[in-house]
Amino acid sequence: MTNAKSSPRLFCFGLGYSASRLARKLATQGWAIAGTCRSAEGEAELRAQGFDAFLFDGERPLEDADAALKGTTHLLNSVPPDAADPVLALHRQDIIGIDGLRWAGYLSTTGVYGDTGGAVVDETASLNPTSERGLRRVRAEEGWLGLHRDHGLPVHIFRLPGIYGPGRSALDQVRAGRARRILKPGHLFSRIHVDDIGNVVKASMALPHPGAIYNVADDEPASPADVTGFACEILGAAPLPVIPFEDAAKDMSPMGLSFWQDNRRIDNARIKEDLGITLLYPGYRDGLRAIKVEDERGEA
Repeated sequence: MTNAKSSPRLFCFGLGYSASRLARKLATQGWAIAGTCRSAEGEAELRAQGFDAFLFDGERPLEDADAALKGTTHLLNSVPPDAADPVLALHRQDIIGIDGLRWAGYLSTTGVYGDTGGAVVDETASLNPTSERGLRRVRAEEGWLGLHRDHGLPVHIFRLPGIYGPGRSALDQVRAGRARRILKPGHLFSRIHVDDIGNVVKASMALPHPGAIYNVADDEPASPADVTGFACEILGAAPLPVIPFEDAAKDMSPMGLSFWQDNRRIDNARIKEDLGITLLYPGYRDGLRAIKVEDERGEA
């Protein structure tokens, strides 16, 4: 049941990189924030930020789920699934029983679409994952949408491509000497700045459409070689040589190779049309420039 009078409280299963960036902004607007982490160190760090923190490793349930979830008006899950979604496996009934839940969100991946040979995909496209990771995401999405279909919970699905932001971008790779300009002709990756994820999620909270699915990607799918090249340029670093994918693949791990298996471009029209989103960073150049400025302010 919806209780419009209760103060907003966000509970995040997996209060990690993307969710915590959103949580900090909501906290400045008077939201109560709670969430889970996997270690005592992480718990202490979250508490130091003023958040209620709870240990959850995906193998054992929360010590007191009723107390942890009490008062939750908004629920976000960013925990990646194993063979099954650990949140649903251990806390499905607890979530169904939350009194006053206004909104729920699940952070998924555009990997559910699989390989389209570079063709554009929107939210109506068929799901054809090419990896076990993608298949697990499809199952997890179905589990969360089942909560809406079978129990009326206000669930929303957000499909994310490559996430970048402060501390996790091509700038950091160039600075650390780990960057490589790998080129696979015709192969493009979609990506999204972490703050645009937060803005889309906030917009959905303000305008719920239970059962909705959103692609959360920027306007400019691009070659990783172009992104790395631009990172070198704005850092004033020497340009890196372009490495053909066939050569780079020889020493890639199976996990590294898997990221090059699919080639698709993500259509983001729905977040603009349904939620009124104007992206903060419509392309990687905008995002990297902003990260550089934020990094420099942090060093000052």
